Amino acid sequence: MSFELPELDYGYDELEPHLDALTMEIHHSKHHAGYTANLNAAIEGTEMAGKSIEELITEHFDNAAVRNNGGGYWNHSMFWKTMSPSGGGSPDGEISNAIDASFGSFESMKEEFAQAAMTRFGSGWAWLCASNGNLCICSTPNQDNPLMSGDGIPLLGIDVWEHAYYKKFGPARADYIDSWWNVVDWNSVNDNFLASI
Repeated sequence: MSFELPELDYGYDELEPHLDALTMEIHHSKHHAGYTANLNAAIEGTEMAGKSIEELITEHFDNAAVRNNGGGYWNHSMFWKTMSPSGGGSPDGEISNAIDASFGSFESMKEEFAQAAMTRFGSGWAWLCASNGNLCICSTPNQDNPLMSGDGIPLLGIDVWEHAYYKKFGPARADYIDSWWNVVDWNSVNDNFLASI
């Protein structure tokens, strides 16, 4: 199986002013494309060819090329799908009920999530996950994700590598996180949650 760079459901400029078009273009067409090409090169001609991306990152995470590039491929594919030009606001539906049950309120969840994103040293991700019937928040280094460790099923993730925000926000990671909430597609997150239960 050869993996392809997924097309976005929106133009690079359509998340403005929250996320800038130049960063979106570089992030998708260079970084995500690079992970895709490197993943294909790592599995070509091996027993790993033909496996799903989930099988690759959970069964072969001891292979550094698969772990890093497969994680980069999977993480970014989810990242794009959980953002939308019509995103933002507050969640509703089952994900809203689950957030209230696990964190007390949406605002409490946002605070805990932002803390996980802010305290991730260096490059990595922060995640909202489903785990054992509850929601939890964690962060992972580099292109790791909670599927690899079995810590949960990611429902929403934010990329806190500098390439995700530095052109617009410089070192102000907190400003990037605050702005990103305005493009989160809660319908997509709700769909991820329903698929996880």
